[in-house]
Amino acid sequence: MKTFTLKKITPQLVRFGKDESGATAIEYGLFAALIGAVIVGTVVTLGGQTNAGFTTVSTALSDAGIEAPE
Repeated sequence: MKTFTLKKITPQLVRFGKDESGATAIEYGLFAALIGAVIVGTVVTLGGQTNAGFTTVSTALSDAGIEAPE
């Protein structure tokens, strides 16, 4: 059975503490989440406005007596 002494573990802990690759991955994940949130917000906002526009056009065409083709 191997025994772990502080002398053996300390260099590994120091190297782990200096490693910043995990921080970079977290930053990329946060950027991706932010971009996704912006996309969802934009789609929700524009979706409502687009629906209102189509409803207005549809109402105007119906009032003018023009029916949609089947």
